[in-house]
Amino acid sequence: MRMSTWIRQHLAALRALLVLTVVTGIVYPVAVFAVAQLPGLRGKAEGSLLERDGKVVGSSLIGQSFTDADGTALPRYFQSRPSAAGDGYDPMSTSASNLGPEDIVDTSERTSLLTDICTRSREIGAREGVDGRRAFCTPGGVGAVLAVIGPRSADGEVEHPADVVSVNELCPATPFLAEYRGVRVRCAVPGEVYSRGRFVPIAGDVPADPAVPADAVTAGGSGLDPHISPEYAAVQIARVAAARRVSVDEVRALVGAHTSGRDLGFLGEPRVDVLALNLDLDRRFPLRG
Repeated sequence: MRMSTWIRQHLAALRALLVLTVVTGIVYPVAVFAVAQLPGLRGKAEGSLLERDGKVVGSSLIGQSFTDADGTALPRYFQSRPSAAGDGYDPMSTSASNLGPEDIVDTSERTSLLTDICTRSREIGAREGVDGRRAFCTPGGVGAVLAVIGPRSADGEVEHPADVVSVNELCPATPFLAEYRGVRVRCAVPGEVYSRGRFVPIAGDVPADPAVPADAVTAGGSGLDPHISPEYAAVQIARVAAARRVSVDEVRALVGAHTSGRDLGFLGEPRVDVLALNLDLDRRFPLRG
């Protein structure tokens, strides 16, 4: 290759580098920034931040907790959906728990997804004064799951149980069920392994439609969801109204003002923005001495 050809090729590459640097490194970012400053877009481009008394208190796109230092729900505020992102609503650790409906047995390392749901439902029921019972949960707030031990048939069923254990109720707890197929149910002994048994969830005698909505006890896929369902907001109205010493109708009207319908009329579900609602509560109904 002649030297002149080599030089021309490298000069062309250098020109391409300079042009692309200007276009992608200067022109494009400036254009995007300029568009983001247009009316109606600036707030979203800056993170949809919300302020109170001149201070940024959060984003309408990211959920947050409304609890005290011990993690106890503050009665004067609506509570958000649970989060599995880091320690909760952490944008640097956005994720789901990756646990599914088959995660029903507690281990020595962690509680199962089912027990987490049962515990939350029981706590929310007690806090809001509603029925916290739900299917496959014991009255004590753990997963109602039996390990049925005995010879199995070809389809995996245990037709004649030899032993039945309530695997999520550790001794000396009294099992939620006295007997199963004529066999006395016993509590689980710490350290024992019951994987040889067939795990059988027990629905129990509970309402078909739980009073505590699903979004109150399960985390969203991102862990950052700032919204709750109107149904979850509804069960919290009485508590918030009592804590702020205002009427239930006043709080209900404010919930309605912060409720959005389905996008374009058919996408998604109706939702309530918790942070915006709580900020409005502080503004309209500050705590009275």
